[in-house]
Amino acid sequence: MATAHLAERGALMPVLHEVVEELGHVAREDVETIADVLNLSVAEVHGVVTFYKDFRTEPPAAHTIALCRGEACQSVGAEPLYADTTSRAADLGSDVEVDEVFCFGNCALGPSGTLDGRLHGRLSSERITNLTEAWR
Repeated sequence: MATAHLAERGALMPVLHEVVEELGHVAREDVETIADVLNLSVAEVHGVVTFYKDFRTEPPAAHTIALCRGEACQSVGAEPLYADTTSRAADLGSDVEVDEVFCFGNCALGPSGTLDGRLHGRLSSERITNLTEAWR
C-alpha cells in the first residue's frame, strides 16, 4: 500500500486512509511499517493517526450510531438524545459505538444521525431503539 504512494508529496494521509479502508484501523505495527516505508519517524505517523478522527488505533465496533450535535440539531433536542443514547449504549447491543458529528447537512430534519452509515432524521430515543432492534 504505502509503496504505491512513495512518489507523492504528502503520501502519509492517502496511505493511512487506505489502511483504515482495508483493515478498519491503524495498528501499532502498521504505524511502524508506514514510518519505515515513508522515511518518517514513528512519532510523526503516530501523531497524525491520533490527531485525526478518521483514523483509529483499535478495530471499530460492529455497529455505530453517529449523532449530530450541531446548533440546528441542538435546538430540536440533540443534546438530551446524545446523552440518553450514550448512557444506553450497552443496552443497544454488545458492540455499539456512539459518536458525535457536528453537521450532516440534514438540519431541517433534526435531530439527525447515522446508524451504521445510513442517515436518519427526526431521531428520538424510541426511534433509535426501533432502528437498532436487530442489533440485540
